[in-house]
Amino acid sequence: MTAAVPEVLLLDGVLDAEQAAGTVRSILAEQQRDGGIPWFTGHHLDPWDHTEAAMALDTAGEHAAAEAAYRWLADHQNPDGSWYAAYTYGPDGGGAQVSDTAKETNFCAYIAVGVWHHHLSTGDDAFLEWIWPAVRRALDFIVGLRLSGGPISWRVDENGEAPDEALLTGSSSILHALRCGLAVADYLEEPQPDWELAAGRLRHAIAHHPERFLDKDRYSMDWYYPVLGTALRGRAALDRIERDWARFVVPGLGVRCVSDRPWVTGGESAELALALWAVGESDRAVDILRWIQKHLRHADGSYWTGYVFEDDAIWPEERTTWTAGALLLAVAALGGDPATVAVFGGDQLPTGLVVQDCC
Repeated sequence: MTAAVPEVLLLDGVLDAEQAAGTVRSILAEQQRDGGIPWFTGHHLDPWDHTEAAMALDTAGEHAAAEAAYRWLADHQNPDGSWYAAYTYGPDGGGAQVSDTAKETNFCAYIAVGVWHHHLSTGDDAFLEWIWPAVRRALDFIVGLRLSGGPISWRVDENGEAPDEALLTGSSSILHALRCGLAVADYLEEPQPDWELAAGRLRHAIAHHPERFLDKDRYSMDWYYPVLGTALRGRAALDRIERDWARFVVPGLGVRCVSDRPWVTGGESAELALALWAVGESDRAVDILRWIQKHLRHADGSYWTGYVFEDDAIWPEERTTWTAGALLLAVAALGGDPATVAVFGGDQLPTGLVVQDCC
């Protein structure tokens, strides 16, 4: 680590200075020489979770390491603006090799969220201008996969075909990316009217037309991601949170990944905490973050992916950089980190074109 952790990462009952530093080190320890951040040593890297971990590093003041992660994305971008779904590092520590040639659209879009967060964290105009072409290509790729009624096709398969299907969680994340991309475009005075239209139509579909997305109602991410991804705020967001609270939240333990399984996960718990903070429910957010310290935090500061409470067992036996990253981002928002507040609060992000309930 380059410096002491910022005060925004200190939260009573969740992280003290030593604990926060341990969690940051756990991510840095997994970052490869070329800047890539896999789930953990020996596992794959995907562009979305890689970006989430990079954002967490920025909250800790590890800006050089975060920049290296974004340079990794620029170096590995495909000519069409996409990234592949997974890359794997060999045991010799060599460069990342493609291990899944599908292209998941929310993975490809998320660079915009990370880059805007990085710029707000550092004020580095030169880097923003340098990486802007990669952001533009990525979001142009995404916008080119719009479906009727506003959603975005969820993937391009190994044969180059995109199904006429969209995921609510993925599309909510894409909306967040489009709004952050528009913020970058506004800052650089590079208008992107196609993104504005895509963001408006996508937000409308998420808020008003759940039938346009595949039914993944069992998964907690489909419950809270319309809030986390900034599609819902105010009364609509609070109503959605209350509607399924008892179905997904296990008091004292955390958030179920799937409603009918006795398995709470750190990533979902931290992300729900971030969504709760975004709609003014900070007390409940802190409660959830405190709960997961009991059974998911490892002594070295990393976090286990999940806990099967009926068996009192950690499962799977892996500690993922993205779980640690989600935890740090939630704590940073609660601590008032300006970049994290701006990106996940959503109030300061362009909305895109407003779409009426006509289609």
